[in-house]
Amino acid sequence: MKKLILATMVVAFVASCGGGSKAPRNLDNACSIVRQQPKILRAMKKTERKWNVPVHVQMAIIYQESKFVHDARTPVKYVLGVLPMGRQSSAYGYAQALDGTWKEYQRAEGGRSAKRTKIQDATDFMGWYMNKTTEVTGIPLHDARNQYLAYHEGRTGYLRGSYKSKSWLVRVADEVASRSIMYQIQLANCR
Repeated sequence: MKKLILATMVVAFVASCGGGSKAPRNLDNACSIVRQQPKILRAMKKTERKWNVPVHVQMAIIYQESKFVHDARTPVKYVLGVLPMGRQSSAYGYAQALDGTWKEYQRAEGGRSAKRTKIQDATDFMGWYMNKTTEVTGIPLHDARNQYLAYHEGRTGYLRGSYKSKSWLVRVADEVASRSIMYQIQLANCR
């Protein structure tokens, strides 16, 4: 009996230590998010200082991309509804950065040790990417809607207007813009 209790305690301890960080609760409240995980705000403020991307814009896009889940992945595709055929894309982590774009960031800015599952690296990536977007497209860094459209479609897709035929994506971009404003107001009033 003692061995069973000891084994149960060891399993419970190991389970409580694993898995990285959990997503914050109440994702509709920026103050609650930063109270639960202060590292999120620290990372975003650092990115804001370095890249001039407002915290509320970063928060709204990370909400849309991963709901603050550090190891978020796209869903698995199935053939005939049962045979798994891999993921929809290589998007991964807080910022849902694609493999190729992440490697480009690592070469240009983040270094080989940068990880998509670290909030500091994910927000720095977003700052880097959005600044490149501004250079190429002229979209202001505070324009959450159009930065999101370019983030989702890629800069070339955005310039071609590929999003215009995707009413669902335009709706999502409008939601990102609304969430950005909501987070901005909330962050200004956090106690």
